[in-house]
Amino acid sequence: MLARQRQAAILEMIRQRGGVRVSQLVGRFGVSDMTIRRDLEVLAERGLVDKVHGGATLVGPGPGDEPGFAAKSLRQRAEKRAIAERAAALVEPGMAVALSAGTTTAALATLLADVRGLTVVTNSIPVSEALHQHPGADQTVVLTGGIRTPSDALTGPVAEAAISALNVDVLFLGVHGMSPRTGFTTPNLLEAGTDRCLVGAARRLVVLADHTKWETIGMATIAPLSEADVLVTDAGLPEEARDQLAGQVGELIVVGTD
Repeated sequence: MLARQRQAAILEMIRQRGGVRVSQLVGRFGVSDMTIRRDLEVLAERGLVDKVHGGATLVGPGPGDEPGFAAKSLRQRAEKRAIAERAAALVEPGMAVALSAGTTTAALATLLADVRGLTVVTNSIPVSEALHQHPGADQTVVLTGGIRTPSDALTGPVAEAAISALNVDVLFLGVHGMSPRTGFTTPNLLEAGTDRCLVGAARRLVVLADHTKWETIGMATIAPLSEADVLVTDAGLPEEARDQLAGQVGELIVVGTD
């Protein structure tokens, strides 16, 4: 296969899936890691894809564009892991917690599997799967039903009805974007409604958002910045953004990625 043909095939895979890993492309096309990285560089220079650590995704989304879970999971992996580790320290045995959909909340779920007596409410299929990988754990997992979105969230009237009957100690909320003007946002209208129900069910709101979410704006607002009791982000967040957020959220926690 010629390089141009391979690059066209790679682009089509990324369009279909939202993102791919270098290792997937090496296996698919039977070429070296370096060859695939050169192909991705060519596509990135043409403005067709965004290169990320370990792969590539579609170019930057607009307010109504929603990347799939697989594509988002390739982005800022170290930052998301550090944020999840800090968030896990806020969870104590016996608590009732809710985890919204998102790749950072999914990373948090993998760290909560051994917390005893925990009840977890979630509308996220990946979060539920991460917790169910430990069948011997002393936990209760409540997965809402609903309409599935590209981010593997369960949303809509069924999910909202289930959540409205529940009360939890803390909600860990993943977001698409955050801005002083628009608050915490998502590109999916159904998901915004379900997330607002989760916020209403929680005594405390902890938002998990890496630095790339700053001034990213989705179509629908979930909550104003001032509604967050805690915001956990990473050290990539600019100082100016930290100053603005510190004046609006209850507590701003900034983690490193070393």
